[in-house]
Amino acid sequence: MTPGAPGTPGRDPRQQARTLALPENASAHGHRLDALMASSHLLEAVLAAVMLGWLVLAVGRFRKAPPTAVDGGTRRSRLWVMVLAVGAVGVVDGTLFVRSLGYLDEVLWNFSTPVNHPDTVRLELNAHQWAWEARYAGEDGRFGTADDVVTWNDVRVPVGVPVWVQLVSADVVHGFALPNFRVKLDAVPGRVNQTWFQAAREGVWEVACYQHCGTSHYKMRGELTVLSPRDHAAWLREASRQAASAYDAADTAAHWGWAWRDAP
Repeated sequence: MTPGAPGTPGRDPRQQARTLALPENASAHGHRLDALMASSHLLEAVLAAVMLGWLVLAVGRFRKAPPTAVDGGTRRSRLWVMVLAVGAVGVVDGTLFVRSLGYLDEVLWNFSTPVNHPDTVRLELNAHQWAWEARYAGEDGRFGTADDVVTWNDVRVPVGVPVWVQLVSADVVHGFALPNFRVKLDAVPGRVNQTWFQAAREGVWEVACYQHCGTSHYKMRGELTVLSPRDHAAWLREASRQAASAYDAADTAAHWGWAWRDAP
């Protein structure tokens, strides 16, 4: 299945690029970010309308006024300008800041959700020019063993379950992006960065790199497939058995990975 195919949730990214709308939300928590942006844009539109109205009023009222020297205004007028400017910043940026802190504390930085959920999927991602390698612990539940499942530009997760991502880069800085899940995270050489998300429905969506990483940056794309928990468990079980049977201890390039890190 491909994004935008009949019967498949997810629109073709090329079609999304031709609209002003955000990519469709497939995340359990993405609606909070969408609402945050919508309220911010609404406040900005109100302020723009007020400023434009004020400008039109001033032009109409003073269009026949005699020219006067620019002296910076009176102390009272300067105070009014300062109060209005601070008020505008406080309403727009202050609202955005406070609501952003709520999202950070309750969702993005709240790793207690994936830590405590019994069915959390743990995923190690290795970014390099120009592909995404994903590693899952196999049937033994441990990373760095013969039954680890490694995929190339193919990430598969279950619906309705937290997905805990630990991300590294093998060469330069990359940007892990799931536009439909409102996820963006830098992949930095020598550092393990972490995030988590939860899919709200099944489908196929894009994995993209948002950080220019070289001549073939535009090719650094993959697919995120959201399956039912049952189908995902069946896929992982079969892939783990195939990995164990095909394991080659001499293939050192395939043995990238690390001991799973604690939550930040």
